[in-house]
Amino acid sequence: MKRKIANWGNYPVLESDEKFFSFEDQVKDIVRSSEHFIPRGNGRCYGDASLADETINTLKYDKILSFDTATGIFESQSGLTLDKLLEVTVPKGWFLPVTPGTKFITIGGAVGSDVHGKNHHVDGSFSNHILSMDILLANGQIETCGPEHQKDLFEATCGGMGLTGLIMTVKFRLKKIETSYIKQKQIQANNLEEIIALFDQFKHYTYSVAWIDCLKKGNNFGRSILIVGEHAKVEELNENQKKDPLKLPKKKQIPFPFNFPSWALNNFTVRIFNFLVFNKNLKKEVNNVVSYEPFFYPLDAFAYWNRGYGKKGFVQYQFVLPLDAKQGLIEILKRINAKGVGSFLTVLKIFGKQESLISFPKEGYTLALDFPVRKGLFEFLDELDKVVLQYGGRIYMSKDARMQPGVLAAGYDRLDEFKRIVRLYNPNGKIRSVQSDRLFLTS
Repeated sequence: MKRKIANWGNYPVLESDEKFFSFEDQVKDIVRSSEHFIPRGNGRCYGDASLADETINTLKYDKILSFDTATGIFESQSGLTLDKLLEVTVPKGWFLPVTPGTKFITIGGAVGSDVHGKNHHVDGSFSNHILSMDILLANGQIETCGPEHQKDLFEATCGGMGLTGLIMTVKFRLKKIETSYIKQKQIQANNLEEIIALFDQFKHYTYSVAWIDCLKKGNNFGRSILIVGEHAKVEELNENQKKDPLKLPKKKQIPFPFNFPSWALNNFTVRIFNFLVFNKNLKKEVNNVVSYEPFFYPLDAFAYWNRGYGKKGFVQYQFVLPLDAKQGLIEILKRINAKGVGSFLTVLKIFGKQESLISFPKEGYTLALDFPVRKGLFEFLDELDKVVLQYGGRIYMSKDARMQPGVLAAGYDRLDEFKRIVRLYNPNGKIRSVQSDRLFLTS
């Protein structure tokens, strides 16, 4: 079925012959008859990683295969989305070991992007919790791999943007919880120095993230709000919450019915938004217990919030810098500040130690910003890329729609090894995307 598709950033948009399947034999036939393709889930990566003129969509391949409620070992087909998983596991006292900022991604997408969350400094990325996977290769054969079996295929698949094959099933460990609530703490920081100090002070918390005002100048440059949390215990709930400690949150979303006009996104509106966010808490520190939804997935409360960036779409720019490269973080924020290209959503997190083949995380600070697509944006981001590389950082492929091949090569030390493994399991570049061709991974 040919239709126009885009990922969450709504940039780029292209026409694709998208095929769906529900059974193993179906997808094997599709793979064998396709000239080339890229696997695609719910399209919640931001850039062009799951875009091609032929796509194989996994959303109908979404069955739960097993769930051991005693050990938390869970196995499903790759098209299952995290929201459906949570509906089954949370009432039984289990949660995702790692989750990104949306619950509307597929399990296969979580592997292909090797997603990280607010707890990377404690629990690592999603791949750290995988026991085994079945992958349909370009030749139509299915291979099983894991951390101890066919390790090269496993490592190249985790964070490999779907280039080794179509992930069929994933078996992984969940995290035990007593309640569906989070005990959270929010602390205002007056500037960047203060927020970095707070990250260090509260590094013992499992979950941590900071929102940053990227347009504030002077003594309040980098003012922020740190949010930390833990899964709440039963005794930490109020009497009403204790009645059903594993209660699922109510399903409710506020819709974005249309694309906002591009003129609505400017420095003035960003400054107003930043003022309201920073001052929403009347105290410097606020402590409360909330459902897991607003803590992990605040933007999921707004259906199609990506329309807020206008018809031309937006780019999410996410990079990581080593812990000792704080000056690079300051320089990038100052360039954004001086350019006046403020981001409504500027999120800072800390990564723990991780040395993977192609996965994005490495120990350091990771910053994510959203920029509406406008004239001159990509040239400005090219300038930021140079700063990222100068300080030993790299860019997240799952969010990327415009990085140059040299930037990828300079940021990922084992890129040649990754390419070799991709050629081994995808020898003729049958599995390819707009992104993989642009970055010379399959072209």
